[in-house]
Amino acid sequence: MTNDRAGASPVERPVSGPPSVAVLFARADSHYKAMPGVDVWDEARDARKWPGGAPLVAHPPCRAWGRLRAFANPAPHEKDLARFAVARIRESGGVLEHPAGSTLWSDQGLPRPGFRDEFDGWTLAAPQKWWGHKAEKASWFYIVGCEPADIPAIPLVLGDAAYVVQSCKRHDYRPHITKAEREHTPPELARWLVELAGRCKPANTPPTALR
Repeated sequence: MTNDRAGASPVERPVSGPPSVAVLFARADSHYKAMPGVDVWDEARDARKWPGGAPLVAHPPCRAWGRLRAFANPAPHEKDLARFAVARIRESGGVLEHPAGSTLWSDQGLPRPGFRDEFDGWTLAAPQKWWGHKAEKASWFYIVGCEPADIPAIPLVLGDAAYVVQSCKRHDYRPHITKAEREHTPPELARWLVELAGRCKPANTPPTALR
């Protein structure tokens, strides 16, 4: 599960009328809660009860799917949360964020970068550093309902990140980010994801090469 920041809880804005975007599997202190028109589902609300009706941003827990999964201790049902998120994005349109190389892709038949699936979904590979993360944090974004040419502008940041998520390389002395920083989505990325989801519509067409 990811979120945009730690610290004091943001002022939560009630959603009046139909929400423009839903966010599933957010943290309790999520920055998304301060965004107008965003329906945020944290652990207390239980994202599995989301009724649908809007495109969505999904940040399902990733520890059972990432490269350090052998050292994780997820709850028995935790992997099913990511599978649920994939199903809802394929129904309603939107974007799911997970670490690059997540085994969720093979488990759910998600397309690798450069391909599409039967829902016309495709995968964007990009580091969260581009949106202000302290570390590179290579990520995959599974997108349904928005063409590559129609997504919001992507910032490009060159050079190495000042921090690393985790490194065993003896020659790399950059400091590690904290556990909380691994979970937090940069505010700029949160806003970008909401804008992207707002442009998404459900899609169900045969797979093609990216165009």
